[in-house]
Amino acid sequence: MTQYDPRLEGETRPLSGWAMGGITFAGTMMIMLGIFQILNGIAAIANDDFFVVTRNYTFDLDVTAWGFIHLIVGALILFTGFGLFGRRTWAGVTAIVLAMLSALSNFFFIPYYPLWALLLIGLDIWVIWALTRPGAIET
Repeated sequence: MTQYDPRLEGETRPLSGWAMGGITFAGTMMIMLGIFQILNGIAAIANDDFFVVTRNYTFDLDVTAWGFIHLIVGALILFTGFGLFGRRTWAGVTAIVLAMLSALSNFFFIPYYPLWALLLIGLDIWVIWALTRPGAIET
């Protein structure tokens, strides 16, 4: 960990290889997560009977509604993943927020498609870890 040095105020430091690797990893995973979410959304919108609907689930939404949620979140994640590759300033924080939103929506989707939802939650957590490492989203 680097200590604060007032002489270096205003100077930009080059990103380390580890930080660039984290950004590249997070961008790649965001693009994959976006595609997975979009496919999940399309499947739910196109065929309501594809997912098994559990009874007496607290967060009981229509499968089509879940499909649109996953489709919208997936498109935003995909767009943000490309923003990470372009080293856009907004993309780092937006990616963390969208990964949290994706993990939350997949948590509520667990009764419909458990293994897939848990896999996507794990990938979301991995993206958050990659972006919150020291120096990962500095510009």
